[in-house]
Amino acid sequence: MASVPPNQTLYVTNLPSAKIQKEDLRTALYMLFATYGAVLDVVALKTIKMRGQAHIVYKDVQTATQAMRSLDGFEFFGRPMKISYARSKSNIIAKLDGTFRIPTASTAAHVEVTDLQQSIFNAPVPGAPPAGRSLPGLPAKPPGADHLMADAGTPESRGVKRPREEEEQAAAAAEEESDSDVAMEEESDDE
Repeated sequence: MASVPPNQTLYVTNLPSAKIQKEDLRTALYMLFATYGAVLDVVALKTIKMRGQAHIVYKDVQTATQAMRSLDGFEFFGRPMKISYARSKSNIIAKLDGTFRIPTASTAAHVEVTDLQQSIFNAPVPGAPPAGRSLPGLPAKPPGADHLMADAGTPESRGVKRPREEEEQAAAAAEEESDSDVAMEEESDDE
């Protein structure tokens, strides 16, 4: 295998995939790798293809190199991590240096759509009439029948929010409490 040139993104393998949730894994990786410098991003996916792997993106190559040398073979959740430089530049680094290109249909993997898939995706909604026709037994809608209400957009035409019963009761209790805020006399029990 050809050696990969040093870059800001580290490729980490041999991570536990079943024992830990994705967000917990990302947080733990961030906490561990942030001890060596500013971590810009942690990409840890739980898909079949990417489970047990992560990409750690640092701000500079020196920090990434230091972290890689220190943590390669480090036991993480009971498994020794294998760390190397990533083969390609991370999207976040490409955005920072201005070389990021949005993936297009020509650069993305070509997916072939069958006639069956096309007929399923283009099928009418169940219960909807065929295009240009109305439901049986109903007359066709006259043109121009759809119109907006003239006062729908004005604030004065909108309804007033009514308070809930609990809010009314709490307000009444607070009012009674403020009226009866009189100091209590000290009672003695030894009469």
